[in-house]
Amino acid sequence: MRFKKMALGIAAAAMLGGGLLSGATPSNAEDQIYIPLLTYRTGPFAGSGTPIANGLHDYLTMLNERDGGIGGVKLAIEECETGYNAQKGVECYEGTKGKGAVVYNPYSTGITLQLIPKAPVDKIPILSMGYGLSATAVGSKFPWTFNAPATYWSQMSAIIKYIDSQDGGIKGKKIGFIYLDVGYGREPIPLLEELSKEMGFEVLLVPVGGKEMQNQSSHWLQVRKEKPDYMIMWGWGAMNPTAVKEAAKIRYPMDKFIGVWWSGGNVDLRPAGEDGKGYKSTNFHSTGTNYGAIQDIIKHVVDKGLSQVDKASVGDNYYNRGVMNAVLIAEAIRTAQEKTGVKAITGVEMRVGLENLNLTSERLAEIGLEGFTNPIKVTCDDHAGAHPIYIQQWDGKGWNKVSDWFTPMTERVRPKLVAAAEEWVKDKPDWETQTCE
Repeated sequence: MRFKKMALGIAAAAMLGGGLLSGATPSNAEDQIYIPLLTYRTGPFAGSGTPIANGLHDYLTMLNERDGGIGGVKLAIEECETGYNAQKGVECYEGTKGKGAVVYNPYSTGITLQLIPKAPVDKIPILSMGYGLSATAVGSKFPWTFNAPATYWSQMSAIIKYIDSQDGGIKGKKIGFIYLDVGYGREPIPLLEELSKEMGFEVLLVPVGGKEMQNQSSHWLQVRKEKPDYMIMWGWGAMNPTAVKEAAKIRYPMDKFIGVWWSGGNVDLRPAGEDGKGYKSTNFHSTGTNYGAIQDIIKHVVDKGLSQVDKASVGDNYYNRGVMNAVLIAEAIRTAQEKTGVKAITGVEMRVGLENLNLTSERLAEIGLEGFTNPIKVTCDDHAGAHPIYIQQWDGKGWNKVSDWFTPMTERVRPKLVAAAEEWVKDKPDWETQTCE
């Protein structure tokens, strides 16, 4: 494992082999809140993982620099490099959980699946923001796992809903699904196949193995042969720019190519440039720097040399994705402090904060993020919600919002999530559940 320690606002830190920065305040001290970040700045997914890691780190560091932490308590931030590898992710978890960790953000569905059973034992909640096991949205069955603002199943349903609103509807059409062939990419397939039967469309599955991410010519030859009416992409890292370039080579209509919100970064489309013009993806927050909180990040963190980000990349989609994640962490901490009266919270109090998170429009304005995202509310029984998303489109240089905010197919998805949650726990008699009123 490789750790990077940034305790009590100290952002400059050395990478250490499993240890803390020499002389740093112990991370279980009573006057701080310890937040481990499972990140990946190396490997084939680093292009996507690095800007998210920067956004996560920089917002939390900004709170330390500007406000002295949260509720008068400083944040101790420590990164652990996972390389997007499930085994390394578990090693990072085991190596940091005893330091007073209040929450884990795995940033990998594979790592999330490994940590879900550990959370109720160690009493440390998992926040898999918009990814992970969709069934964990059912809070009565998964008290310690949260995946707001929406699950992968809700995300898939939103894309299908959008396609159904175009070109006379989705019935009778062929929908291609190109996906990274790991837990992340396979997660929405059950819902996609169910919706195809219910709504009368055909599905073409195009799996991309980890070793094939940068060599997809055969996959797109299959697409050219099958001629799907739309393509949906569930890609990550090096897979995304490769897919866009290969789609352009076969002259697939880019405005019919729609990515999940993890396939819509600036790093994913810049390599294609003009050739990617017209490509679409979903999103649940805004891009750009025209927000008070992001200007404060620049002032208190970036301009002070406390960030690893290239200043020109502040405001890019994945950087803002990291900021969004950090906002949920910070607001859950504030909520936990208010609900429990404990300032230097533990994972137990953090779970209370996450389960009572209510990020209103008014609160977004207060923290300098008015209009950055839609309000987000979490409840005991719904740990994700089905919050609105929008469609963005690449113009050759950047992203433009090309749809209104709209909600997923909640009425179709929620019963399926409940059934999946019940199926997951039925053979686990000792599994911790809760009763929600």
